[in-house]
Amino acid sequence: MSDFKGLVALVTGGASGIGDSIARHFQARGAQVAVLDLDPSEAAEGTLGVKCDVSDDASVRAAIAAVTVKFGRLDIVVNNAGIGAQGTVEDNEDDEWHRVWDINVLGMVRVSRAALPFLRKSPSAAIVNTCSIAATAGLPQRALYSATKGAVLSLTQAMAADHIREGIRVNCVNPGTADTPWVGRLLDSAPDPAAERAALNARQPHGRLVSSDEVAGAVVYLASPLSGSTTGTAIAVDGGMQALRLRPVS
Repeated sequence: MSDFKGLVALVTGGASGIGDSIARHFQARGAQVAVLDLDPSEAAEGTLGVKCDVSDDASVRAAIAAVTVKFGRLDIVVNNAGIGAQGTVEDNEDDEWHRVWDINVLGMVRVSRAALPFLRKSPSAAIVNTCSIAATAGLPQRALYSATKGAVLSLTQAMAADHIREGIRVNCVNPGTADTPWVGRLLDSAPDPAAERAALNARQPHGRLVSSDEVAGAVVYLASPLSGSTTGTAIAVDGGMQALRLRPVS
């Protein structure tokens, strides 16, 4: 498909994991792609790698400027950069709450805010935010992370309402537990990594972790000009974890 031919897509956190898959999917469908990352050295070949810290407004604005100077336009923003957090509501101090919130929520605000003047000029403007199953289901030991992703879901809906009449669509994807470097590090740190992986696989009704490519497929669907009537929505990419209630295996 070439539905993104002539369009410029920007992916934050795009040098690894889900972000890298998203960038490659956009490329394959004709887009020019900018990858914003703390370390853009691993950005996919053929993309524009730009160093960016989403917790720093000056860094974000400089990165958006570099993209628009290079390509002369900006049509699609994927707010994918984020970090994880573990623990109950008791387990993280205020500084950690502020740090994770600053990246996972305000990071999306900073990037979107800087991009909006350019998106308003696009005939195919779209923003896609990476949310999580943690926004819609209670997961153990994820209080801080879940709070940020719940905010991302609400933010997505509010942005969709604010900008629909400017021709800018805003949606999000809610991945289940995905096979990413962060999850890999969590598994490696577990007392029994194999048992922990088996438990995470079993938690999702289809019996395995979600792949980065599966999440990327949902992102490009939402960003595509072919989805012009889709805005303010969240697509679950979670193997049925949110919606299905299967009987236990006997």
